[in-house]
Amino acid sequence: MDEDRPQAPIDEVIAFETATRDLVGVALRSVERLDVSLSQFRLLLVLHEHGPSSSVACARALGVVGSSVTRLADRLHASGHLLRGADPANRSAVTLRLTDVGRRVVQEVTDRRRRELSEAIGSLDPAERAACARALRSLHRSLDGTTSGDELHRNLPF
Repeated sequence: MDEDRPQAPIDEVIAFETATRDLVGVALRSVERLDVSLSQFRLLLVLHEHGPSSSVACARALGVVGSSVTRLADRLHASGHLLRGADPANRSAVTLRLTDVGRRVVQEVTDRRRRELSEAIGSLDPAERAACARALRSLHRSLDGTTSGDELHRNLPF
C-alpha cells in the first residue's frame, strides 16, 4: 500500500463492497437458466474477447491451472459451444474457438446483464449516473492489475 495516500473512510469502502456484491449478483443472474455454468461461461467470454486461443492462454486469462480449462473445454465441446483444434505451429498445443452456439450464449448473457443494469441505473438522476460512471471508470483504472501486482489475476472475466 502507498504510504502517502490516505485511506478511504470505512463507510465508503463498505459502499463499494456492497456494490461489488450487487454486481456479482447481476453476473450470477445473467447465467441462470442457461445450459452452461458460470465457470464455463467465463471460458466462453475469454474466447469471445480474445478470439481463438490456446488452452494455456485461456488458463492464464482465467487464473486457473490448465487441467481446469481442459475439463471446462471438454464439457463445452461436447455441448457444441466450442471447437478444439491443434496449433499448426505446435501440434501438441490445443486451440479453442467459439462456435455459433457459444457466441449466442455470450450475446444472451451480455444482453441480460445490460438490460438489468440499464433498468437499475435508469432510475438514477442523470447527473448522479454520469458521476457514478466516471467514478467506476476511475476505479477500473486503479484496479487494472496495479494493486495486486499479480499478472494472472488482472481483469478476470466474469
